[in-house]
Amino acid sequence: MKQVWQVLQTGSNARAVGSNNVNEHSSRSHCMLCISVKAKNIMNGECTKSKLWLVDLAGSERLAKTDVQGDRLKEAQNINRSLSALGDVISALANRSSHIPYRNSKLTHLLQDSLGGDSKALMFVQISPSEHDLGETVSSLNFASRVR
Repeated sequence: MKQVWQVLQTGSNARAVGSNNVNEHSSRSHCMLCISVKAKNIMNGECTKSKLWLVDLAGSERLAKTDVQGDRLKEAQNINRSLSALGDVISALANRSSHIPYRNSKLTHLLQDSLGGDSKALMFVQISPSEHDLGETVSSLNFASRVR
C-alpha cells in the first residue's frame, strides 16, 4: 500500500498544472496509472495476467475561451489532439475498422493492448452545472457519447 501511494505521489508531483481564464488549476497532462496483476491457481498451476489502467484525462478546452498563448496553447492543442485520437480509436474499434489508429497519439499507443479485444472500458465524465460552462459540458458529453 505504501509503495502505491509513493507512485501516486511521484506522478502527481510530475503532472503539469497551469491556470487559464477558465480554470485556476487546469491539468495540462493526462495522468495514467497501470496496475498489473498476476495470479496463479494453486490447484492446477494455471497463471493469469490482468491489467487495470486508471486514467485521468486532461480536459479538452475551447481555446478562444481560455485565452491561452505560447506553451499553454501548445499544451491545449496537444491535449485536444490526443482526446480526438482516443475518440478515433474507440470509434474505429466500434465500427470494426480494418485499421485502428493507435499510433496517432502517445495516449492511444500506451493503451493499445487495453482498448481492443476482450478488454473493458468505463468512463466517468465530469461536467459543470454552471450555465457559464455550457459549451464545455456539451463538448464533454458529446465526447462521452462518441466513445461509448
